Amino acid sequence: MSPNFPPLQPFDRWNQVLASQVHPAGWTNPTPLQPYQLVVIGAGTAGLVTAAGAAGLGVRVALIERQLMGGDCLNVGCVPSKALIASARAAERVRAATQFGVTTGGEPGVDFAAVMERLRRLRAGISPHDSAKRFQELGVDVYLGQGAFRDDSTVVVTGEDGSQWELPFRKAVIATGARAAVPLIPGIESVPYLTNETVFSLTQLPPRLAVLGGGPIGCELAQAFARIGSQVTLIERGDRLLSRAALDASDVLQSQLRRDGVQLELATSVEQVRAISANGDCPTTIQLAIRTSTGQRDITVDQLLVATGRRPNLEGLGVEQIGVATTQRGVVVDDFLRTKHPRIFAVGDVCSPFQFTHAADVQARLVIQNSLFALGPLGRKRASDLLIPWSVFTSPEIAHVGLDEAQATERGIAVDSYRQPLTTVDRAILDGQTTGFVHILTKAGTDQILGATIVAEHAGDLISELTLAMSQRVGLGRLAGVIHPYPTQAEAIRKLGDQYNRTRLTPWSRWLLDWLRRWNVGP
Repeated sequence: MSPNFPPLQPFDRWNQVLASQVHPAGWTNPTPLQPYQLVVIGAGTAGLVTAAGAAGLGVRVALIERQLMGGDCLNVGCVPSKALIASARAAERVRAATQFGVTTGGEPGVDFAAVMERLRRLRAGISPHDSAKRFQELGVDVYLGQGAFRDDSTVVVTGEDGSQWELPFRKAVIATGARAAVPLIPGIESVPYLTNETVFSLTQLPPRLAVLGGGPIGCELAQAFARIGSQVTLIERGDRLLSRAALDASDVLQSQLRRDGVQLELATSVEQVRAISANGDCPTTIQLAIRTSTGQRDITVDQLLVATGRRPNLEGLGVEQIGVATTQRGVVVDDFLRTKHPRIFAVGDVCSPFQFTHAADVQARLVIQNSLFALGPLGRKRASDLLIPWSVFTSPEIAHVGLDEAQATERGIAVDSYRQPLTTVDRAILDGQTTGFVHILTKAGTDQILGATIVAEHAGDLISELTLAMSQRVGLGRLAGVIHPYPTQAEAIRKLGDQYNRTRLTPWSRWLLDWLRRWNVGP
C-alpha cells in the first residue's frame, strides 16, 4: 500500500476485502477519449455524490482518488467510529441491566480484539457501495492516483508507478476533504500519537488513553474507550466541551462523561510531550506536561489520541497556478461553491465550515446544479440557504439545527424559548433515559421555529422532525396537532407544541372558551 494511505492494519481478511473495493490492486485507469464535461478530484462523500449524480444525468465524468474511495466517512470516520460506539453502548447497557431487574455476572467482559474485528467486518461489508467497480458501472471513469491541475482546463493524474494521464475538462470540482490537524506541541512528533486515521487500527485496548480535544471526535471516542475499559483523560484548552453546542447541552455531556469515568481536564494546555523509554517488560509510555489553573503536572498514558480539529487537503493539487484562492481553512468559494476560477468549484470538507458527511452530500447535489445547469431553468442554489442539522453521537447524543440563544442575541433577534425535560416524557422514564431535554426557539410572538437543541439517547433521529418543520415553515403550534405514537421520546416535541398553544390563551380567549362551555353544558 502507498505510504500516503490511511493504514489498513491489521491487513486481515476484512481489510483485504475493503482494499479490494476502494483501491483494488491492479486497477487500470481508463484512457480519456475526449474532454470530460466534469472532473472530480477526491472520492469521499462529496466527490462520490457529485460524480454519481452527474453521471446519472448523462454527463461524461472522471473521478480521481489517490487513497481510498469512500474517504474519511467509510474508512476512518463515521462508519468505524459508530461501530466502536455501538460496542461501547452495549457494554454500558450490560452494566445498567440490574436497574431493569436483569441480573448479570457483574462488570461486562469486553473482548477488544473482537470489537475491532466486528468494526472491520462491518466496514468491509459497507464498502461495495463506495467501490471503484460500482462507480465504473455507474458510467464514471475512475482514476486511482494523484490529481493535479496542469492548467485551467487540464488535470494530470499520476499513478503510483509514475504513469500519467491528462484529463481535459469543461468543469472541475475539488472534493479532496480534510485530515486531522496536529497541534504544535513540543515533543509531539517524537511519540506515536493516534488520530482518527490510525485509532481504528488498534488491536489492543490502551489501559490509559489521553485524548486531546473536546470536540465531537474527542468526546465520542473518549466516552467509547472509557466504556470498554480504558482509563481516559480528556484534555481541552477551552473551559467546556463542544464549544459549538449550547452551554446547557455541554453541561449535560460533561456530567455524563464524568459518570462514565472520563477524567476531564478543562481550560488545560499541553506544554510538552515525551516518550518514556521501555524498561524491561514495560512498553514505552507517553508523558504529557499539562498546565491548568492550579499549576503544572504530568500525566502518563499508554496512548495519545489527537482530536484537535481538521485541516484541508490541498497539497499537490496545483491550485495556486490556476488562480484558485486558498486559506488555512481550505479553498475559498462563494455562496454558489465557485472558486475564483469560474469553471472550478469546491465542495465538502475542503471548503466548508460544516464538516459533516450529510453536509458534503447536500452540497454535492447543489454543486451539480450550479456547475452543470445554472444557465437553465433550474437556476443556481446558494449554500447559505441550506438548513444543516448536526449531531454528536455520544450518550446522550446532542443534536442541533438552526440558531441557539447566543446566536439569536448576536443577531439581535428576539426569541421565545420552550424547553421540555425528558424527566417528564413517559418513554424516557420507562427506558431509563431521562438525562436530557428538547429546547426550541421561536421568533418572538410567533410559532416560527428558529432553532432547536435536543439532548437524548437518539437525538440525531429526533432532530429530523424539527429540521423538516423549519425547512417547510411548519410552526411549533401545528406540531401539537401531529399525532405521535405513544409512548415515544418524540412526544417531547408534541408537548412543546402544547406549551406554545397554551401561551395563546389570553384572558379574552379564556373568557370566550368559558362562555362557550357554559352555553353548551350549563354552569
